[in-house]
Amino acid sequence: MEKYVTLKVADGTDMKAYTAIPEGAAGKTSPGLILLQEAYGVNHHIRDMADRFAAQGFVVIAPELYHRTAPPYFEGSYTNFEGVRSHGMAMTLESNEADLKAAYHWLSHHELVNPENIFSIGYCMGGRISFLANATLPIKAGVSYYSGYISKVADKAGSVNSRHLFFWGGLDKHIGQDQIDTITKAMDEVGKEYINVKISYADHGFNCDERDSYNEKAAKEAWALTLAFFKNNMS
Repeated sequence: MEKYVTLKVADGTDMKAYTAIPEGAAGKTSPGLILLQEAYGVNHHIRDMADRFAAQGFVVIAPELYHRTAPPYFEGSYTNFEGVRSHGMAMTLESNEADLKAAYHWLSHHELVNPENIFSIGYCMGGRISFLANATLPIKAGVSYYSGYISKVADKAGSVNSRHLFFWGGLDKHIGQDQIDTITKAMDEVGKEYINVKISYADHGFNCDERDSYNEKAAKEAWALTLAFFKNNMS
């Protein structure tokens, strides 16, 4: 577990977080990335994504958002949503914001990270929290993949600090067009800049190669756009 750190959160709790550091990084020159989990914890897929971003030069931290209700290093099963539901339901806006601030503090004070270039990305549940990160932290840009219940934080659009990139699957039965419309309308009403990408042939979870809904073509295209988006928004 040498890649894990323990963060002190403002509410007095301790939070484990997986980290990934680019090889050969030196000085405070690397961008930082808060990577936010699906409903299934900081599992193998999320850790793999952290490592992939580190290979692209990012210092990455993936906080365990269930740390108040689940044991350290908790991983749920993709075939048992009921096994993770209670942990997701126990989270609050306040606890999410506290966890995000702890992760941001770690990145912004890291010896390799340029604090002017910190980003967020999240998948499924984490997509919603990545949007919350953009409304809570002075990040340079945020990305949300197939965000569940993102309409719940649409009222935060006015506080969004930077550009945001949204990905959706056109075949996603979990997230209706009404949810997509709610968040984009909220961004339009307050004049925030965003990119909205709906991949017609992709399903929910299309980026995860450990799920039946994985779509290699969609995942590769979204990956390329994500990296370009981050690069275009760096100082």
